[in-house]
Amino acid sequence: MESRVLVLGAGFAGLELATTLSEVLGADAGVTLIDANDSFVFGYSKLDVMFGRTSAESVRLPYSAIDKPGVRFARERITAIDPEARTVETDAGTHTAEHLVIALGADYDAAATPGLELGRNEFYSVPGAEHLAGVVPSFAEGNAVIGVCGAPYKCPPAPSEACLLLHDQLVASGTRGNCSITFVSPLGTPVPPSPATSEALLEAFAERDIEFLGGIRVAAVEPGAVALDDGREIPCDLFLGVPKHRAPDVVIESGMTEDGYVPVDSRTLATRHPNVWACGDVATVGVPKAGVFAEGAARVVAAAIIAAVREESADDLYEGRGSCYIEFGGGRVGRVDVDFLGGPQSTGVFQPPSDALVAEKVEFGSSRRARWF
Repeated sequence: MESRVLVLGAGFAGLELATTLSEVLGADAGVTLIDANDSFVFGYSKLDVMFGRTSAESVRLPYSAIDKPGVRFARERITAIDPEARTVETDAGTHTAEHLVIALGADYDAAATPGLELGRNEFYSVPGAEHLAGVVPSFAEGNAVIGVCGAPYKCPPAPSEACLLLHDQLVASGTRGNCSITFVSPLGTPVPPSPATSEALLEAFAERDIEFLGGIRVAAVEPGAVALDDGREIPCDLFLGVPKHRAPDVVIESGMTEDGYVPVDSRTLATRHPNVWACGDVATVGVPKAGVFAEGAARVVAAAIIAAVREESADDLYEGRGSCYIEFGGGRVGRVDVDFLGGPQSTGVFQPPSDALVAEKVEFGSSRRARWF
């Protein structure tokens, strides 16, 4: 099967890329979008599922709803990638393309942390969040640990949000006084690029008696305890984990990765292979692994492909800017606006929680649903 553009992965990057190419090139886009899953889920929806705000089924957006000129969705499992030949093997056959984009995201390496089980004591997968939705409400006494098992990881504010939302749930159930909450993170502060955001979160933790242990990684999950990488153990009766991340096996086996991810030009997202790009969580760009950054990178790749199709020069460069919404509990939402590539150091501006940001977060999700599906 031949395609003008072959996009591997239908996450933020893949969906934005396919949509942009369809908008500009129409039926001539010639995009084949491949993903092994049948639906897309916004990352922040997993917290909603874990804390019983919604069901796992209701947050799934089926890929079968994609109906755009020049875009074909193929639900297939990718088994091999040859970046030199721009050839991809799947469980359904062989694909070749003029332009190949790797947007397969990051997988979870549960085996790297003894005692961590996907779908059981982590909330970064939909099955994990769904399972914990049945566990968290029964936690009424003891020590809760929200623990990060490695960095980098998707959506850096998410574990902080989990701490604050767990506090809310325990207060609502009348059991907060019987429970402790500890947040263990390999990052020194909750949001390193933005001191003001980190300070606001640390203040929120202090107000709620949530302990933050920064610069420390969860090394193992044991019965009744969590082992840290500094040799300490802390008691744990409820573990809500963030698994270590790495590129999918099929990407590693392709020979494209260095230190676990695909190296790219941070401004163009180009790999060392001609007409092959990587964007989103699978790539090493110098920005967080978060959907909004993957989306921005995809637009740059789309511009490059459109220019190639039209035999024009491409001058769009990735700016590494993005905004992340942060739940502060009590129905409050803040935002951090971060610029990673605009200067010698990354910078972040904190927008305190407000009603306007609550509405803005809702619009963020609804606008992308309308655009991509």
